[in-house]
Amino acid sequence: MKHQTPQEIAAAAKVYPMLQKPCMSRRERIERWAALLESHGGPLNALRQIEYLSPAARRDYRDVNTPLTIAFNDQVLREEGLKSDGLGDAMDFFGLSEFEAHRLLCDCHYLGRMTGRAVARGLRRCVARKETGVSVRQAIWRLFGFTA
Repeated sequence: MKHQTPQEIAAAAKVYPMLQKPCMSRRERIERWAALLESHGGPLNALRQIEYLSPAARRDYRDVNTPLTIAFNDQVLREEGLKSDGLGDAMDFFGLSEFEAHRLLCDCHYLGRMTGRAVARGLRRCVARKETGVSVRQAIWRLFGFTA
């Protein structure tokens, strides 16, 4: 082993940036997205007929002036880890299932009248429904002596 001074080590070292762990919970991310959508003035474009796309094409789907672009334009959500305004990246980041993404974002549920407020309301309902389902499941497990 060769003795080196701290300066020699520093000159030869490769520096890698530390990856920061996201700080926001799923609920906080969705709440921020909902707030951004509520403050958005004007109509939004719904995702068009995503149920007819192949799974790969559905994950890559993106369009202009959608709820996904509103989320991706936010610096805080990008810093938390939102990779793009593609549907797949948003589903992963916000923890949405295919069913939830379709229900919240597809044009067949809005008939050409998607607004930020309507999507925000749906996002909040989705979070409340998931949280209620988890707490009911945990209560049932406790009732039968299982730990959650």
